[in-house]
Amino acid sequence: MLKKRFAFAPWCATILLLASCGGDSKQGAPSASSVGKTYNWKLVTSWAPKFPVLGEGAEKFAQWVDSASGGRLKIKVYGAGELVPGLEVFNAVSAGTAEMGHSAAYYWSGKVPAAPLFASFPFGLNAQQFNAWYYGGGGKELWEEAYAPHGVVPFLCGNTGVQMGGWFNKEIKSLDDLKGLKMRIPGWGGKVIAKAGGSAVTLAATEIYTSLERGVIDATEWIGPYHDYKLGLHKVAKYYYYPGWHEPGSALELIVNKKAFESLPSDLQEIIRTAAARANIWILSEFEAQNNVYLQKLVSEEKVQLREFPKDVLMELKRLAKEVAEEETAKDPLAKKAYESVLAFKKNILAWNKMSEDAIRPYLE
Repeated sequence: MLKKRFAFAPWCATILLLASCGGDSKQGAPSASSVGKTYNWKLVTSWAPKFPVLGEGAEKFAQWVDSASGGRLKIKVYGAGELVPGLEVFNAVSAGTAEMGHSAAYYWSGKVPAAPLFASFPFGLNAQQFNAWYYGGGGKELWEEAYAPHGVVPFLCGNTGVQMGGWFNKEIKSLDDLKGLKMRIPGWGGKVIAKAGGSAVTLAATEIYTSLERGVIDATEWIGPYHDYKLGLHKVAKYYYYPGWHEPGSALELIVNKKAFESLPSDLQEIIRTAAARANIWILSEFEAQNNVYLQKLVSEEKVQLREFPKDVLMELKRLAKEVAEEETAKDPLAKKAYESVLAFKKNILAWNKMSEDAIRPYLE
């Protein structure tokens, strides 16, 4: 785990520019009555306390806010279960039990039908594309519109990058091998598994190892090699599959109770925006820096059997994923609007990627 602490100042100009893209709330100097006031807030997360990268990212966010605000906004971070269960973060922030939360939007798909589009969905956007959609493609405004009825303000606050495909105790040679499979997999990815004949289970990270060990589930995905190694998943599953078709770039969110946010002076609101944008970069960078290191440990030291999903399996999953996306977004006008926005943006950016990322990649190896 990265322990070095970064100074806040060098990031400010760049991150403030990013945070302002897509529009901000009204700017202005803090009122005289609020300059000396100290705010003490609670931040609940879906991650175990001090959990590598995710829990760390939330802690760093709180430290950066404290430092930039001169101690005027102090945030205490609670891991999953310390104040509320990990999958109750959205409800807690909406109700005002905590002023802030850090999690992933697809956990709230039962409450907000469009939510998976603001985290990750099968064969969707990678991290770079998601950042571009959020900051420059209308994603930020759509996300805010989706959460507004619940009194919650969302901010992009991290990304896992492309995930691994998951851990299995049998080889996946065809789509038939998914039939009857009980897999921990959230969001629309779980619905794709169900369409393929399996069943999806949503579990917090702290429950995955035990559930796999006891046979409650037959397979699981989490994030990638760094976290999977730390969770010890290689001890309870034999095969490690890639690529992460279900989550090609999973965005994380900072959510803030709207009334609490609006009660802050404008400079503290801006500090929250800026620190969230900084955390967005730090979390993705840390995952990218660590994942191959731990992939090699899994393969060379733990003798994990690495497998690539067969192409015909991926193509069939892609077909089913399109069905799921169309079915889910047909239920809700805002979900449909957001999905159409993503598809239009993806078509445009993929055309550019062919001339940029894809074209240069062979020469970078």
